[in-house]
Amino acid sequence: MKKITKQTYLNWYEEMLFWRKFEDKLAQVYIKQKVRGFLHLYNGQEAVLAGALHAMDLSKDRMITAYRNHVQPIGMGVDPKRVMAELYGKGTGTSQGLGGSMHIFSKEHRFYGGHGIVGGQIPLGAGLAFADKYFERDAVTLTYMGDGATRQGSLHETFNLAMLWKLPVVFCVENNGYAMGTSVERTANHTDIYKLGLGYEMPSKAVDGMKPEVVAREMDEAIARARKGEGPTFLELRTYRYRGHSMSDAQHYRTKEEVAKKQEEDPIDYVLNHIYTNKWATEEDIKKIDKRVKERVSECEQYAEESPYPDKNVMYDTVYEQDDYPFLPHKL
Repeated sequence: MKKITKQTYLNWYEEMLFWRKFEDKLAQVYIKQKVRGFLHLYNGQEAVLAGALHAMDLSKDRMITAYRNHVQPIGMGVDPKRVMAELYGKGTGTSQGLGGSMHIFSKEHRFYGGHGIVGGQIPLGAGLAFADKYFERDAVTLTYMGDGATRQGSLHETFNLAMLWKLPVVFCVENNGYAMGTSVERTANHTDIYKLGLGYEMPSKAVDGMKPEVVAREMDEAIARARKGEGPTFLELRTYRYRGHSMSDAQHYRTKEEVAKKQEEDPIDYVLNHIYTNKWATEEDIKKIDKRVKERVSECEQYAEESPYPDKNVMYDTVYEQDDYPFLPHKL
């Protein structure tokens, strides 16, 4: 695995803080109805992405996830201004404003969504891995899902084939404790989700998802196994989300005391404390990072605000292959 150094922690702090503030801004503009539809935020789960990116080879590895998917493409290299523009529904967005919050994509940066169907991305992730194995591309696909998606039948079908064909895929369940408003305890007679992989003799493990260096270490091992042709791994990344399932979630299923207790484990604070403990940065250094983050978020907001909406012809062009489709009005 690449060394985890002083610079790694400083980079983690800046990127994780940017992801958090980027989504805090989205929450603000959502209330102003500048972002419409659903909005699922990642606050609290940033260490999962930070650790995974450290272990990946971003020149060839792939990532696919569900609909809590705004910061992952940024981590993979997508311009955050284009991500925010997509949420605004603007033509400069990653999908020309037609995908919105739940459907961020970037083929160029090997980020394959953004999927609104619970568990729908699980077999797709295995399919990406199958293609890489078939074409001998030496790439690994990280396939993310929420704890609720592990109750879908598609997971078991995919696990079976992935093990049978020894696909280069790492299955990652971000267990934040709740499937929408339903706790893990209410969905199965066990709470150790990683054990679902054991029935397929898949290497499976529970991982502390609040510490990026722990995630990086376990991801590195799983990615190395996949790259060597030894097949998939199933990691249960135990994390927590500080906001509701989506912006419309009143969160009646958990107490404010529970959330406050979990906020004591905030992964961004954890990284910052590690930096201070090791005297890798002064308060003045951190203030400079905070200022850069704030400026980056403002740039993203300005870009999204000033970008044009897509021409409505774009909507037809992406739906209809036949140019003279007979049911289209002659003048749009």
